[in-house]
Amino acid sequence: MTIRIGILGYGNLGKGVECAIKHNPDTELAAVFTRRDPESLKILTEGARVCSVNDAPAMKDEIDVMILCGGSATDLPVQTPEMAEYFNVIDSFDTHAKIPEHFAAVDQAAKAGGHVGIISVGWDPGMFSLNRLYANAILPGGSDYTFWGKGVSQGHSDAIRRIPGVRDARQYTIPVESALEAVRSGSNPELTTRQKHTRECFVVAEEGADVKAIEEAIVTMPNYFADYDTTVHFISEEELQRDHAGIPHGGFVIRTGKTGWNDENSHVIEYSLKLDSNPEFTSSVLVAYARAAYRLNQEGQTGCRTVFDIAPAYLSAADGAELRKHLL
Repeated sequence: MTIRIGILGYGNLGKGVECAIKHNPDTELAAVFTRRDPESLKILTEGARVCSVNDAPAMKDEIDVMILCGGSATDLPVQTPEMAEYFNVIDSFDTHAKIPEHFAAVDQAAKAGGHVGIISVGWDPGMFSLNRLYANAILPGGSDYTFWGKGVSQGHSDAIRRIPGVRDARQYTIPVESALEAVRSGSNPELTTRQKHTRECFVVAEEGADVKAIEEAIVTMPNYFADYDTTVHFISEEELQRDHAGIPHGGFVIRTGKTGWNDENSHVIEYSLKLDSNPEFTSSVLVAYARAAYRLNQEGQTGCRTVFDIAPAYLSAADGAELRKHLL
């Protein structure tokens, strides 16, 4: 059975999903949905349709899973619950503080529509979240540390681009090296948000825009920049394209803890990612979880899930016997 995938939104993430589908033979791209004029959009997959987002509900019987590729700031809180009424859905919602309310909205819509929704899929939240859970379960009396970067954050860059007067922007998250080394040493330092990372923004302003107001809007933005030392650089569009065209990222999840009757032995668990393309890696995770959503719904399950709720075997195209033989 080939899983028919729909893509809602054809920016960097949507294009990444299209590439990931090519590498998963049990999936196929059925259609791309856009808010732009469909005639103006050229995609890579021959035979796949490009449609207006308004046409999506009418195609509910032609798509097994809709992957939503919009931004977390304003798109996904509206689009994911809306689409969950008609489709099994996957999104990469990454505003950590608002995940509980997003979960509740998607859960209600998915149950009403008889579908499965999996939210906050990617590498953080997503793969990093799983590694935090595994490490907490194994070393219950320990400390968690997560470092991101150095790399471009798509969500934070998108949040800057939503500010009036901003034409384009890239935001880099940068770990503080001394904090990273202190954690790896096993000394269990107590670190504030500000001590672990800095944020650096490169912004192209519209002609005549108030750059002071833009900078103030960035550095005071709750959930994104307010808790960090943030530097804002205003540059030309040419400089942005020349020096900041790539979208690399990565990071580290570290758990330190002790075992033994008297806590005599120390342990450090570390999971790291080094990504040439943040959106393409995130897209690859989204497609794996699309497979899981389809399988769960085929079993008759409905409602919202996160990566914590999905057994690993549901992610793989291989069956249980093959997994046991080759990966266990």
